[in-house]
Amino acid sequence: MYRTPRAVRGALAAVLLGCLAPAAHPAQPLVIGFDIELTGGLAPNGKAALLAMQIWAEETNAKGGLLGRPVKLQYYDDQSNPSTVPGIITKLLDVDHVDMLIGGNGTNMLAPAMPVIMQRNLTFLGLFGLDVNSEFHYPKYFSIIPAGGATPKEAFSQGFFAVAATLNPKPTTIALVGADAEFSKNAVDGARSQAKRAGYKIVYDQTYPPTTAEYSPIVRAIQATNPDLVFVGSYPPDSVGMVRAANEVGLNAKLFGGGMVGLQATAIKTQLGPLLNGIVDYDFWLPFGGFATPEAQAFLTKYQAKAAGAGVDALGYYLPPFAYADMQVLGQAIEGVKSLDQDKLADYLRSHTFRTIVGDITFGPNGEWTTPRVLAVQFHGVTGHDVDQFKDPKKEVILWPPEYKSGDVRYPYSDAKQ
Repeated sequence: MYRTPRAVRGALAAVLLGCLAPAAHPAQPLVIGFDIELTGGLAPNGKAALLAMQIWAEETNAKGGLLGRPVKLQYYDDQSNPSTVPGIITKLLDVDHVDMLIGGNGTNMLAPAMPVIMQRNLTFLGLFGLDVNSEFHYPKYFSIIPAGGATPKEAFSQGFFAVAATLNPKPTTIALVGADAEFSKNAVDGARSQAKRAGYKIVYDQTYPPTTAEYSPIVRAIQATNPDLVFVGSYPPDSVGMVRAANEVGLNAKLFGGGMVGLQATAIKTQLGPLLNGIVDYDFWLPFGGFATPEAQAFLTKYQAKAAGAGVDALGYYLPPFAYADMQVLGQAIEGVKSLDQDKLADYLRSHTFRTIVGDITFGPNGEWTTPRVLAVQFHGVTGHDVDQFKDPKKEVILWPPEYKSGDVRYPYSDAKQ
């Protein structure tokens, strides 16, 4: 009688046992939750940030995820409305049971999150929040924004005042204006402190409602005080309104700008076009000179290839690199601690330097960067409304700090905008 060879019998048994054995379960995703602006006034920035975070997640999963688990991003649209943030965070924690919570984008969105975060005793990374922790002093808060150092509010506008100090004749008066909202208050507070220290006479110091639709009366009121410098702390909708009003009224000042969020976004740059000329504003990162590292360029190449299909900021110079860096910091901390323990993560974030595409990041006692890296820039020679011109470093020149300077300030504003 024919007998099956022993080797074959062994192989068949192994196959049979394999069929009967329970299948190995894939690792549960490591879920990172956050709110993000997909509609409303901050949507251009929020959508661009989300794409950058998705790129990080794809890359991270291609390398095996975090802690051996694939990464999943769980997010909800906060509609650029601060009042929605506490509810979204509560849902992420209590309904979705996310493994890690991080902040949305912007001061106005992070501030209302803080009480919930503190109550839950969570470690929290905030994206582009200007000195949010100055009101809370929460030891587990960490900020991804170059306006750091001992006085983040002042660091944000330091470049504007450094440029003003080079003007001849020296400015003597300044107007301060901003929305009645968290970011604008912080930005104008920092500018006010520096103006007083520089000996400028403050001839105008007012706020306007965030829902303001007509800005010409505000600019006319500023114009009536005849200031040398006009510092504006504004979010994208009011930044656009103030720029249009300044051109309509014919604002006469040596410098105009300072803290106008939105003028860094490609969609707004192309919308305003030549109206940008002469404005001296802040920026955080541009892909020129020392910023154009191979890692940063590789990210931009990948981001820009996806941007058109995603309908987001075509160039991605402003928020996307920092949103990606935000996730890099989080990932490095989780892998460094080898767990999701909130206390251990906070200790690690507080005691390590993180390598990112926007440079090395080290956090100080209040969760801010130990060294600020804010730029003062001015728009020169913008013509028409095409995107490609903003790839030219001569269109948005860096005035300060000296190590990154790429051009000289043009003033007064009334001449520079021509």
